Amino acid sequence: MSPTQIIVIVVAAILVVAVATAIWAVGRRAALRRRFGPEYDQVVADRESRGEAERELRERTRRHAELTLTPLSEQSRQRYATTWSDIQARFVDAPNDSVGEADELVTRLIAERGYPTGDYDEQLATLSVEHARTLSHYREAHQIRERDQRGEAGTEDLRQALVHYRALFADLLGTDPVRADGTPDHRQPSGTDSSLPRSERTGTDSSPPRSEQNPEQNPEHAPRHSPQDTPSR
Repeated sequence: MSPTQIIVIVVAAILVVAVATAIWAVGRRAALRRRFGPEYDQVVADRESRGEAERELRERTRRHAELTLTPLSEQSRQRYATTWSDIQARFVDAPNDSVGEADELVTRLIAERGYPTGDYDEQLATLSVEHARTLSHYREAHQIRERDQRGEAGTEDLRQALVHYRALFADLLGTDPVRADGTPDHRQPSGTDSSLPRSERTGTDSSPPRSEQNPEQNPEHAPRHSPQDTPSR
């Protein structure tokens, strides 16, 4: 084999290895993006390089695998959902207390599922492996909660905090304890709202049925007189 052929073979082998390495790296990156979703971009923005960010995400995955996570029983799920509905119902009268209770309830649920609850950053990192798509809501809620403790959050801020807490709460619970508009789900029939008049809830006239109307107002149901009932003049 000539020296030229040897050089060609070595160069080709190097190219094959380089291409295979590039494909492998792209595949790992794509897997991290799929798993962490928006959290991938968040970590990349917080770190000095993409490589450092990806090493951090892989480390999170490793630590998460060491946890013993516990699924909730149906009884526990119902208890949490009921407690959340009670907290939300009290928001109108006590928004600050409701947000504080929501924070405590979410933390309790995180702990019962088997996640660490001591250090906030560690808590975020561990939750991001399975709940990355609702983690931004938890961050927003936590920030508003801290502002509220400093007396800097208004009622609308607190309402938003409750909505943000609910996003992670429902994700951990496995079901949404309230309707999408953030109000307790009282299982009203579809398309109705008990706070509205009947005519607005159903789109029909709210007047009583014709059978209930005064005969004088409803000629169709007024008494019919036969000819013999008519007095002769």
